[in-house]
Amino acid sequence: MKEKTRICLFWFILIQPFLDLYWLYNGKLANILPFTLPTIIRILGLLAIAGMFFSQKQNWQKLGKDKWLIAYLILLVIYSAVHLWHVKNFNSVNPNDYSYSTISEIFYLIRMALPLATIYFTKEIEFTKDEFKTVIAGVSGLFSFTIVLSNLFVISLRSYEHGFISANIFEWFVNPNIGYSHMASKGFFNFTNMVAAVLFMLLPLMIYFMFDKFTWKITTLTAVHALAMIELGTKVAAIGLIGGILLGIIAYLIHYFVFKNTKKNNKALIAAILIEAASLAILPFGPAIQRYNYEKYLAQQSDHDLTEETKELNAGLKKYPKGEKREEFLRDFIKENYDEYALNKKFVFKRYPYQYDPEFWLGIMRENGEMRMQNRHLEQAMLEKVRATNNNHLDKYLGISYTRENNIFNLERDFASQIFSLGWIGMLLFVGPYVAILLYGAWKWLRYKKVRTYLVTSLLISIVFILAASFSSGNVMDFLTASLILAFVEGNLLVQIKKSDFKA
Repeated sequence: MKEKTRICLFWFILIQPFLDLYWLYNGKLANILPFTLPTIIRILGLLAIAGMFFSQKQNWQKLGKDKWLIAYLILLVIYSAVHLWHVKNFNSVNPNDYSYSTISEIFYLIRMALPLATIYFTKEIEFTKDEFKTVIAGVSGLFSFTIVLSNLFVISLRSYEHGFISANIFEWFVNPNIGYSHMASKGFFNFTNMVAAVLFMLLPLMIYFMFDKFTWKITTLTAVHALAMIELGTKVAAIGLIGGILLGIIAYLIHYFVFKNTKKNNKALIAAILIEAASLAILPFGPAIQRYNYEKYLAQQSDHDLTEETKELNAGLKKYPKGEKREEFLRDFIKENYDEYALNKKFVFKRYPYQYDPEFWLGIMRENGEMRMQNRHLEQAMLEKVRATNNNHLDKYLGISYTRENNIFNLERDFASQIFSLGWIGMLLFVGPYVAILLYGAWKWLRYKKVRTYLVTSLLISIVFILAASFSSGNVMDFLTASLILAFVEGNLLVQIKKSDFKA
């Protein structure tokens, strides 16, 4: 039965890229059931794995003896009940309460628990190094080849905005006026930031596989992986690619020259350097640099001469210093001039509608252009205003609910996002374990020589990468494709540490 459980978990992780296909979250397929089909599949899959795992008596007995784990599970249940009670009543300027739903919130809490269960099952089942390599290389290949091939045939979805790309990678070098949104490719996947974070996480592991046992197959896959990161066109993917390969090479050299626990592999070293050089050569023509230049231009434009608008605004506020007339004037002014202030239309009209709180948007319009251009700044400002309107000090500890946050805007900065949705307590309980396992692994690596293997080092770097990406760009911890793959990596880190401890 243990072998069957291992096979099921093996395939469960391997199919995660298929469960992030765009059409499963948008259109008819997304509306077949009250909740998205991928989440239903994941819940059923993990229930099946749990059923097989706990059908073995010794696993029940082992769980029962783990007092720390039992205490943690009890805390999760208690927190979840208190959280649901707390967020049920809420004061807001929005008459529909940001479409809060208790059922949706329960479903979210279940979703957040799935990767935590995956860490436990992965640790207990103990995959071999070859099985781990097969899963990671498989996930990398499914993401990377989909992005690269769909870009080549110009059938990829855009990383930014909607629709399909207009040019493939070969056209980047001959037509500098394509525009980054027509170039950046995410294959057929749903969340660009999530895919970028996963590829960033897997990069040091692909570099490790190449140095551990050089083959042209794994080298080609690593090169395609790098190309996919360039074609995605995000800052995380671009910076992560260059820094990731460099750090992977440094890690190898340290283990070869300092720790002397890995073998010489000149072919892999040359291949890694060539991939790095090729990436540096292609990136200036790619969408990430194009986007950076465009946003720099927009930031300059947003600080253009607003003398006339400021004069009109000040005159109106002087004429209507308070009351309903002031609000009417502000609504009209914001509606007519939001574009002049380079405000995100989606934020102003849909996420935190100006009609309900024009004073908030007046405050934003008075900020400098660079601040108005930063979506994460606006996202956080909207959420802070919503929390302030509710005026309940417990919101900081128990959250305002994921449902409300998501319907306003899912803050593109993990950890901060979960503090808004779950509160400090919920963030520590549901997201904290990922950081705790990283710190535990780093402590073991520093303290015990036997734990200081090249694989453990690569796993630690991999986890640091995705946690850094999640904080930088968000859309990782709340999205199961990324969090389940991260859980699998962390579970295998614990396996490798345990094996090293036995050797010690």
